[in-house]
Amino acid sequence: MTWLPERTAVRGLKPKTVSEYQRYLDRLIYPTLGDMRLKDITPAAVRAWIGKLNAKTPRINEHAYSLLKTIFATAVQDELLDRNPCRERMRKPVRHIGEPATLDELALLVAAMPERLRLMIELAAWCALRFGEVAELRRGDVDLKNGVIRVSRAVQWVDGKKIVAAPKADSVRVVAFPPHIGEAIKEHLRKHAQWGKDGLLFPTTHGEQYRAPTFHQAYFRKAREAAGRPDLRFHDLRHTGATLAAASGATLAELMQRLGHSTVSAALAYQHAAQGSDKRIAAQLSVIALAPRL
Repeated sequence: MTWLPERTAVRGLKPKTVSEYQRYLDRLIYPTLGDMRLKDITPAAVRAWIGKLNAKTPRINEHAYSLLKTIFATAVQDELLDRNPCRERMRKPVRHIGEPATLDELALLVAAMPERLRLMIELAAWCALRFGEVAELRRGDVDLKNGVIRVSRAVQWVDGKKIVAAPKADSVRVVAFPPHIGEAIKEHLRKHAQWGKDGLLFPTTHGEQYRAPTFHQAYFRKAREAAGRPDLRFHDLRHTGATLAAASGATLAELMQRLGHSTVSAALAYQHAAQGSDKRIAAQLSVIALAPRL
């Protein structure tokens, strides 16, 4: 099938997206529908295919169906079919959002990490960064004078190959860090980051970026146990950051801008967010962090 390489060329699909699409095709679509002629794939055939999907993987099923529907939409556009046979409306699976860490749990988590990796936890939580974004941060991304971090890249491994590209949804952004972690950032840069503008903030012992599974197995799993949160995922730290930012009084537009969420409907809202609002959010986060707790 030529759809995937053509789609990649026209839309500029990211390698991870191409890999995921190929897995859906190989594992879920081709085994049942791959040998059928286009005209023989009727709405009834699609319903039968849906019925054979694993009910325990609703999100994967949703993504595979969406891919199939898009492929047939292209076939209609190319006048190979009169109508798209994918006419079912699959129920959206409930998106899991992990319980955010409390401030006390976050403090315990940070303390349980090796010193050179503690800032990794703090940036993920207080700046709501994704793992791939934190792992790819470099010395030149940190602007101590203005109190901001530029998030313009993320690292990920696709089919065993390391890829450094723009963050998810191409959401290049500048995030103000809360003043209360400013000294920790300075200390980390002095003691642990690689030298030079392109030096990694969090290099492995081999001078490379951390892989999420390795980081989790070697460090994060033990630290979350020590914090009394064995259920906590690294991505839940981002949820912690979003929750704390919301508690600071951030508007929806400001939150979306800080988190790097990008949708058509939200794009217009970004224009109305005050230019200095992110620093106000960051300052308020420090107020929350340093407030006495009973």
